[in-house]
Amino acid sequence: MQRLFSTFADGWPGAGILLLRMLAGSALICRGIAATSVHASAGLFALHVLGAAGGILILGGLWTPVAGVLSGIVEVWIAFTQPTSQPFALALATLGISLAMIGPGAWSIDARLYGRKQLLPPEL
Repeated sequence: MQRLFSTFADGWPGAGILLLRMLAGSALICRGIAATSVHASAGLFALHVLGAAGGILILGGLWTPVAGVLSGIVEVWIAFTQPTSQPFALALATLGISLAMIGPGAWSIDARLYGRKQLLPPEL
């Protein structure tokens, strides 16, 4: 993960990325939950469940590049197969792909797992 991003944004930029992750993740999760209550085809149901799984990962900031690309592909696929929800699906696809390119930010699980560590000298 460290090879993908030189730094994990902190401060105001990190807060902005956190807000983007919260928006995209919660919207994907809500869409997945809503798809379970609608009698949709099995393929469309599976797409929404994949999108919700990507939303959970984005919300926590875990494997953000993979989750962002996954949710982007899923939402573009939904946009082409279900034209009634095309604007919302394309907006979510744009958010997912953007988060995959920007990175998770400092307030994420990715930053805790893969971020730079401060090494302290041994105590004497």
